[in-house]
Amino acid sequence: MPEFSEHPDVRTAVRYHRAVSRFAPAEELAAFFHPDAVHTQLPNALFPDGTVRPLPDLIAASRQGRSMLADQHFEVINAVASGTQVALEVTWSGTLAVPVGDLAAGQVLRAHIATFLEFRDGRITAQRNYDCYERLRPATD
Repeated sequence: MPEFSEHPDVRTAVRYHRAVSRFAPAEELAAFFHPDAVHTQLPNALFPDGTVRPLPDLIAASRQGRSMLADQHFEVINAVASGTQVALEVTWSGTLAVPVGDLAAGQVLRAHIATFLEFRDGRITAQRNYDCYERLRPATD
């Protein structure tokens, strides 16, 4: 990931995405967040109704992702900070470790993401994701 602003919250946001990329343990991920943090994922191809998760559910979803993905990578393309808010433009790719619906193990999923993070005392209090997945193509025989 390229280096960005010297703004401390941008540095934290980039470190957080690096930790998620490498499937960091739950304790490490939780340290980026305030205990009352909420993650909102707006409707997208994988979550048509969106999701709203408090921190324990966010950590559980991370563990579930680790069991479904062989690997994943986040690339922060751009970062902007204003006060206690950070906006990131991110690309994501993940290789399925197991079949998911019509998608085969080994398929690579890709998304273009805008994520908005709110900080307090250097920790994330809210995260909102706008995930635009590239077309999900079922495996063909």
